[in-house]
Amino acid sequence: MSETMQSRFTWTTVVPVVALAVLVPTWGRYLPVALSVVVGIVLIGAVLAAVHHAEVVAHRVGEPFGSLVLAVAVTVIEVALIVTLMVSGGDDTSTLARDTVFAAVMITVNGIVGLALVVGALKHHLATFNPEGTGSALATVIALAGVALVLPRFTAESGPTFTSSQLAFAAVASITLYGMFVFTQTVRHRDFFLPVPTGKRGPRDDDGDGHADPPSGRAAWTSLGLLLVALVAVVGLAKVCSPAIEDGVAAVGFPHAFVGVVIALTVLLPESIAAARAAARDNVQTSLNLAYGSAMASIGLTIPAIAIASIWLDGPLDLGLEPMQIVLLMLSVVVSVLTVVPGRAKPLNGGVHLVLLAAYLFLAANP
Repeated sequence: MSETMQSRFTWTTVVPVVALAVLVPTWGRYLPVALSVVVGIVLIGAVLAAVHHAEVVAHRVGEPFGSLVLAVAVTVIEVALIVTLMVSGGDDTSTLARDTVFAAVMITVNGIVGLALVVGALKHHLATFNPEGTGSALATVIALAGVALVLPRFTAESGPTFTSSQLAFAAVASITLYGMFVFTQTVRHRDFFLPVPTGKRGPRDDDGDGHADPPSGRAAWTSLGLLLVALVAVVGLAKVCSPAIEDGVAAVGFPHAFVGVVIALTVLLPESIAAARAAARDNVQTSLNLAYGSAMASIGLTIPAIAIASIWLDGPLDLGLEPMQIVLLMLSVVVSVLTVVPGRAKPLNGGVHLVLLAAYLFLAANP
């Protein structure tokens, strides 16, 4: 193992333990600004370590299971952050779940996809992928977003909310769609989600260490244990940092809804890096598996979790998107369909997605 890999292994081993140690004395306390910054840095480190260990486990089990493991791990972090902030925020967080899920969808469908296509196409002339598998993933994302985020705006219930029975239906429909996709991806049509052979790709090297072999079983189990430790630390530190996140957003003059963007950016940044690395190795299919898999998990797992949590949470739960958000979602859907259908993309395709992401971020900060 190279010195670089030893160094990376060391910090990813130490950070989850340190994060758990920091959680113990800070739990249940309101922290001053300086200490909140330190805890925030440790939180980000725990997120990065968690996703790294998810990648190790993913490399061990192979594609397309690897992308699934990483997407589920990221969604667990996202749900933990949403629930902890909703518990501490009261009525001010009624739209937090919606804003965070929508932010995750926009960042994955436009940000991660756009970045992967630009990197892959610039380095290898064209970014190639399997339109059958990718199209199925995109269709599932569209259906999930429509049921969970668009329909609440058009029901008979006043305001962008579901009734209890409607929310229960949306939760069941979301988990059903996600389960059907996972079965398709991992069992029924697994070959549709494997990297497309181009004749230019060398031996598979998903971890970038110069070796094609996956990590040993011992390393994978170690990473699984450290992943669980990191996730526990993330949940706890998110609760500790929740007042600071909301105060920081308010201090810069952004609307409260931008808290959801901060959460989504935090948990998806490492995954964006992983997707860009895969695209640079001419493995755009893995990048798209990550992107659309995360978008699906963000809705298909978060909505049922929030529906269950709403039994104990006080205050309303607004899921319906605002008109401007619906327009951005529809633009993203049309562009995504046109991108996916050919099975290959130019840098222009990725650039269009990135512009849509930029428009979303700008309007989220300046509605």
